[in-house]
Amino acid sequence: MIPVLLIAIPLLSGLVGFFIKNGDNAKKWSLFISLATLAVSVYGLTLDKASAALHFEAEWIPSLGSKFSVALDGMSQILSLLTAISFPIIFIATYNKEYKTPGKFYALMLLSQAGLIGVFVSVDALLFYFFWELALIPVYFLSSIWGGEKRIQATFKFFIYTFVGSLLMLVGIIYLYAHTADHSFSLQSFYKLKSAISGKDQSWLFWLFFIAFAIKMPIFPFHTWQPDTYEQSPTAVTMVLSGVMVKMGLFGLIRWLAPVIPGGTWLWGDTASALCIIGMIYASLSAIQQDDLKRLVAYSSIAHIGLMCLAVFATTETGLQGVMIQMFNHGINIIALWIVVELIERQLGTRKISELGGLAQKAPSLAILLVIVSLANVALPLTNAFVGEFLMFSGIYTSTATTYNVVFTVTAGISIILSAVYMLNMIQKVFFGNTNALTENAKDIKWNEKAILAVIVIMIVVVGVFPQPALELTKTTVHAILEKMNYK
Repeated sequence: MIPVLLIAIPLLSGLVGFFIKNGDNAKKWSLFISLATLAVSVYGLTLDKASAALHFEAEWIPSLGSKFSVALDGMSQILSLLTAISFPIIFIATYNKEYKTPGKFYALMLLSQAGLIGVFVSVDALLFYFFWELALIPVYFLSSIWGGEKRIQATFKFFIYTFVGSLLMLVGIIYLYAHTADHSFSLQSFYKLKSAISGKDQSWLFWLFFIAFAIKMPIFPFHTWQPDTYEQSPTAVTMVLSGVMVKMGLFGLIRWLAPVIPGGTWLWGDTASALCIIGMIYASLSAIQQDDLKRLVAYSSIAHIGLMCLAVFATTETGLQGVMIQMFNHGINIIALWIVVELIERQLGTRKISELGGLAQKAPSLAILLVIVSLANVALPLTNAFVGEFLMFSGIYTSTATTYNVVFTVTAGISIILSAVYMLNMIQKVFFGNTNALTENAKDIKWNEKAILAVIVIMIVVVGVFPQPALELTKTTVHAILEKMNYK
């Protein structure tokens, strides 16, 4: 029942939230519900992997062979935990932010959380698709109602991209369903199809799913919706998009693409890997050129997600374990960067790097915390990202799924060097040097803002120093997925 509770708590509470008119009550309600969801997620981690409480199945649409089937394995547990941790962090970090019709805003945020967790725990393809859309629909409204001046254009582009991707994926799901022996949407039934579908069909099926997941991550050249959407969305929504929602695409690759269509994945793996490499270099160079903090962090996210996607196609145990732990690490780190951007913009009214400077003199606590998060973002040893990136690079280099493993490793390494360039350059220009007329009156962050960033820093250090629990959590899942991929 744990996965059911993880979905039901934010889903039902979000529906209740629409009727809460008072802004303070809406904030408190949402924060309380997000903490309750986190408590359930943590409790699920304490249970044995074979516990019946981690699985649930009931009839949903029997005429179509679809069941409400949800389960928590290592990967879904770590992503559900990321989702459960992210929302209270977001609510606390943006607690002082005022929204028009706050009850509706926070209700949509909770509905989005329910959809995200539903995606990560579904083991029925139709149910997976249902939650995929449920996670996205609230974001359309959150961005288009509470976003910036150009929110309509940005949201429209986001809608078109995701709608097309979702439609392609639905076509692929229906095709696979029609070829299952028991006419079922069950994940296990889909896994049994890999030897029954011809190589030609696997080839085009790969692109139906890959494009849908590539848009969501996003991967070059399906990324152009992302910087505009991140820039125009409310920062709380951007945190959800960047910290959690992009993981839907990576999760889809690992759970629903590579093991279900291994022939197509083998055939097009090098092409997909090349797109990842191009996107990483392009996004890193674009980040170096940015003067807007939001767009810099947005392009940084594209580069890091590209590395994770590349490691998925390496199809090695170390690479996949690196991806699973890095999905969690990236989510935590990128949310911390968005919090810093939000704090700077809220206090100074600008996100332009050229208009800032010397903030370390006025906000030393913020500067110290940002430096630690930024060093984690560039994978400094003893930080969480170092563990994930080391495993991913090791997996890419030792991959036997491609003859270009050395080229991919070296080229991906260049993007890591570039990430250090734009992150350290941003720190130097924003926090060091002399203050100016705008930053002269800046103040240090409040205690609750220090506390939430300190919590993230603690997670960065703990996972960086002692990653073994996360690795043990995902080990069984990695073995099962690699067995089903069956590339050789």
